[in-house]
Amino acid sequence: MKKILTPYSKNGFALKNHIVMAPMTRSRAIGNIPNDLMTTYYGQRAGAGLIITEGTAPTPEALGYPRIPGIFSKPQIAGWKKITARVHQDGSKIFLQLMHTGRIGHMDNLSEGAILLGASDIKAAGQIYTDSIGMQDHSEPISLTTTGVKTIVDGYVSAAKNAMEAGFDGVELHAANGYLLEQFLNPNVNNRTDEYGGSITNRARLTVEVAEKVVGAIGKQKVGIRFSPFSTLGDLQAYDANKVHETYDYLAKVMDGLDIQYIHISANPAIPQKTFDAIRAGFSNTIILCNGLTAETAEEQLHKGFADIVAFGRSFLSTPDFVNRIEKDALLNQIDVSTLYTPGEKGYIDYPALQ
Repeated sequence: MKKILTPYSKNGFALKNHIVMAPMTRSRAIGNIPNDLMTTYYGQRAGAGLIITEGTAPTPEALGYPRIPGIFSKPQIAGWKKITARVHQDGSKIFLQLMHTGRIGHMDNLSEGAILLGASDIKAAGQIYTDSIGMQDHSEPISLTTTGVKTIVDGYVSAAKNAMEAGFDGVELHAANGYLLEQFLNPNVNNRTDEYGGSITNRARLTVEVAEKVVGAIGKQKVGIRFSPFSTLGDLQAYDANKVHETYDYLAKVMDGLDIQYIHISANPAIPQKTFDAIRAGFSNTIILCNGLTAETAEEQLHKGFADIVAFGRSFLSTPDFVNRIEKDALLNQIDVSTLYTPGEKGYIDYPALQ
């Protein structure tokens, strides 16, 4: 029996296998409300021991992309309840990824009255899609005041409580991929002079405060966090490698002190082995490894000592019965990249399962 297919248990975190469905933006939440189409999509993929949902806005100003779901209104909570109930029918766990996009967004994607916020007023290079006017340059963000940062923390806490009401097993704090929490970590975006800027401790303060307050609100066993060390996604410019290493060494130890359930690492080739080693040495609970894995390479990683469980994105996107395919050594479906973010069923719930 492949290890990847066997049950997993650590620190009270029990899954039916070692397989995680990674969070993937799919842009099917019309009006930012989870719907029946999404219920079918997640239900089809409940072979995973753990599903981490697509990035979900904790507050209205976090809706940087079109058609991404939120968790700040009663209709959103009701929509997610159907999804969690469906996933739980198959004995899988499901965590809601809380994603505040920060400066990665456009005003036309936000709710009426919301404004684009960031660690600073530095505009992100590049463009973003809007349903109203197509591709557009990122909007210029408004730099958060110190009081505004505290409000952001409160928004995460409220969202985490809403996630519990919606039936989730926990929440994942998205501190990766160039979004708000990672914007604060990066000194090329974070030019603040208050308690949230400058030193590593200060730049990490928002991430730490969010984790602390969410743990206090819903419990440490219901909290995970995602990091992407050395990532330059979202127009994050690279900075001193030693400082990057020290940042994630520090964060791993702080998260260990909080005793959260897991750290989810979005891997990239720029991460040196010493940083992987520091994260593993600093954090004693579950570590999820994600990015570019096949069933074969994931099995290898599970025997190397860094990853406790392994996450797959596009394999699950194209192949709803991915776990069954691993069991049978069967080929995966081909991805239709043209439908990754389009509304509707095509390229979403119409990928075939094995007969």
